[in-house]
Amino acid sequence: SRGSDAVFWILQEFVSAGYSLYDKDSGALAAFRRIPISELKNHGILQALTAETNGLQSSVVSAEVLSAQEEWEVVDSIQPDTGSWTSSEQPGQLISFGEALQHFQTVDLSSFKKRIQPTIRRTGLAALRHCLFGPPKLHQGLREERDLVLTIAQCGLDRQDPMHGRVLQTIYKKLTGSKFDCSLLGDHWEDLGFQGANPATDLRGAGFLALLHLLYLVMDSKTLLMAQEIFRLSHHHIQQFPFCLMSVNITCIAIRALREECLSRECNRQQKVIPVVNSFYAATFLHLAHVWRTQQKTILDSGFVLKDLEVLAKKSPRRLLKTLDIYLARVSKGQASLWGAQKRSGSQGSRAKDLTFTGVCDLQPHPFKSTGLI
Repeated sequence: SRGSDAVFWILQEFVSAGYSLYDKDSGALAAFRRIPISELKNHGILQALTAETNGLQSSVVSAEVLSAQEEWEVVDSIQPDTGSWTSSEQPGQLISFGEALQHFQTVDLSSFKKRIQPTIRRTGLAALRHCLFGPPKLHQGLREERDLVLTIAQCGLDRQDPMHGRVLQTIYKKLTGSKFDCSLLGDHWEDLGFQGANPATDLRGAGFLALLHLLYLVMDSKTLLMAQEIFRLSHHHIQQFPFCLMSVNITCIAIRALREECLSRECNRQQKVIPVVNSFYAATFLHLAHVWRTQQKTILDSGFVLKDLEVLAKKSPRRLLKTLDIYLARVSKGQASLWGAQKRSGSQGSRAKDLTFTGVCDLQPHPFKSTGLI
């Protein structure tokens, strides 16, 4: 019959491709089983073996082959329960900061832009003092870029938007080293330092800008090293802290610094806003990690640390940015250390040695609640 001829022709194809369909020890069936299911799928042999055309009955085919066919057919149709993308949208592909930013530059954000307040409104003596002694105003040509940053901070996480899903997946893969996608909801997000199974609930006050900042941190080859070391520090058995939640807080500091015009001088100097805000965020995170490690802070200190950090960041943004520049320069030379104070002469310590903690009492781990983190 035509069905038998088709099967015979397909088997010949496998023989010509180099597969042996006979094993002297266990026979033809065992040898046939060694053919990868993907090859069976590509050559259509599963369809041919299960066809009922011209008298070729499915009863002839073993239950094992039928089961394999069913399992393979399901592979292409499996979708995450959270429903953010389909297989045609390449969920495994990482997304760059530039690509994610371009998405926001091209979509309609008018409804979110209405919510922003670009600068702090001051009255009375506060307004006079700011006018006389405060930082310069942002150049007119940069205000649209500033408004875009503040508008993105008004946007939430939309799990139905494939771009949003790719940003989350990229952050997860870069921090954990995983090669596989993960669900957009689940306990694995707590491992990254979110408070619960849904990252969207921790973005209040910073919106999607918080995720863009994390994306910027992990997708730059220089700042990725910094991100990974801070991530390791956040999992220390004594000095642990919620990495992503801390990052959201730092994004909030960057937003307030931008609105209070603390970054205007640097933005005017560089004639850019987004790169300055990104660098300010990274520099502030770097300083926090240094203070956290060297001053042996724990999660109970987080509220005080963040408060002092914000005061310093607003008062001396250029100082923080200079520290970041020095760090990145050392990264390019392969000499980077988060902690700066470590001497490079003598033995060359590994990153594991950089993260060795001494002189810290054996404290019990503390929960992240009631510690000043938003």
